[in-house]
Amino acid sequence: MSPVWSLGAGLLLLLLWVRHRGLEAVLVHHRWVFVCLFLLPLSILFDVYYQLRAWAVWRLHSAPRQHAQRVRHIQAQVREWRNEGSKRYMCTGRPGWLTVSLRVGKYKKIHKNIMINLMDVLEVDSERQVVRVEPLVTMGQLTAHLNPMGWTIPVVPELDDLTVGGLIMGTGIESSSHIYGLFQHTCVAYELVLADGSLVRCSPTENSDLFYAVPWSCGTLGFLVAAEIKMIPAKKYIKIHYEPVRGLQKICEKFTEESKKKENSFVEGLVYSLEEAVIMTGVLTDEAEQSKINRIGNYYKPWFFKHVEKYLKADRTGIEYIPSRHYYHRHTRSIFWELQDIIPFGNNPVFRYLFGWMVPPKISLLKLTQGEAIRKLYEQHHVVQDMLVPMKSLEKSIQTFHVDLNVYPLWLCPFILPNNPGMVHPKGDEAELYVDIGAYGEPKRKQFEARASMRQMEKFVRSVHGFQMLYADCYMTREEFWDMFDGSLYHKLREQMNCKDAFPEVYDKICKAARH
Repeated sequence: MSPVWSLGAGLLLLLLWVRHRGLEAVLVHHRWVFVCLFLLPLSILFDVYYQLRAWAVWRLHSAPRQHAQRVRHIQAQVREWRNEGSKRYMCTGRPGWLTVSLRVGKYKKIHKNIMINLMDVLEVDSERQVVRVEPLVTMGQLTAHLNPMGWTIPVVPELDDLTVGGLIMGTGIESSSHIYGLFQHTCVAYELVLADGSLVRCSPTENSDLFYAVPWSCGTLGFLVAAEIKMIPAKKYIKIHYEPVRGLQKICEKFTEESKKKENSFVEGLVYSLEEAVIMTGVLTDEAEQSKINRIGNYYKPWFFKHVEKYLKADRTGIEYIPSRHYYHRHTRSIFWELQDIIPFGNNPVFRYLFGWMVPPKISLLKLTQGEAIRKLYEQHHVVQDMLVPMKSLEKSIQTFHVDLNVYPLWLCPFILPNNPGMVHPKGDEAELYVDIGAYGEPKRKQFEARASMRQMEKFVRSVHGFQMLYADCYMTREEFWDMFDGSLYHKLREQMNCKDAFPEVYDKICKAARH
């Protein structure tokens, strides 16, 4: 039988099986079938298209010339909205399924959609050590553009598809954040189109109130059209030291100790149970021992969190040299550890060698095709949350995560939080060391109930003066939300810039209590 006939027969049997089981049952209980056969190939096509587009724009040097024209088009849309009587709130016209957040943005169906087609790197200024980019530039796109020039940005948040705009209007973090802070703290200027259609540039010395109010505002003060981000020299490798630690107190002590060391370029922890973790520290280097180079980003390599777990199981320390770009996107292929729930055999060596080059599926395509049944299933039986708490509360926080969720691994990422104006800052007058605790997966806690459990978590985070990342499901009331976040500067600017008729309040845009 020819390969074509074999393929045809296989597809026919698959369709008959889907018809017998029912499409919804297959999508819910055997989602890997749909992901492997359809979403992985589609994801490859998406990547190829955007890579070719970025290459063409770079070769033709067209981005800076077209940027001003595109911004004028955005201004024209805003003025048109004003001329129509400002009857509806405005929002970006980017479809909700294209965002990395798992939240479904229903507001886009009723708000005035402003089309913003800004996805290019505009300028690399080596003298100022600043890169100027449009808001839809992704982390994968930016590192691919800068690394060959010998540059990188100080904080490269995980996952290739995260956009500059999302990381500014929301937030972003990486294992270098104990030195540089959150993604917003590496930005030196923003350019926005405001509710009156004007174009404004803001920085710490120019329209400074707006500069500090933009992060975490989720697009409710204006439309971001460009950002300037600090650059630092890139090096070829990250020298990683893996150290397994047992005992919760020792885990917290070791992680805190390493996070305070400025000689560590990177600090990260993966907690595999209440009493077991691997603490990783890294330094930038151009030299490497050839026998210890691990190109972890190659498609056939084990998923990073599984690779790290080997040091825990073997109870041994280790040193590796990971190429810089591979390190920056080390959790991308497995979407941290979320992909194991979608493709259970995804880390199997046979699958990796045959199909690993197609992984991961685009998160946007997973959202687009998940359907109402899967969405409700994920909402009730799945957690994707990042809670930012003071480092001094780490031990108590992990215990709370264990009791309320019991999800492992947990991701630990330290960051310094400066005492800048805006929605997020320490309780005292000086910068403070915080840690992001990321929980992604199916809670193992008995009688887990999404709303009740998350409200309990949110209450705890507020009690230690922590913060919840706003990409995730938020169940707080309005009063609880503004108890967690400092809204003084935000509300002042919304009044001054006439935003109340133009954009919803950030709470109404992201919190489930406001959206249902």
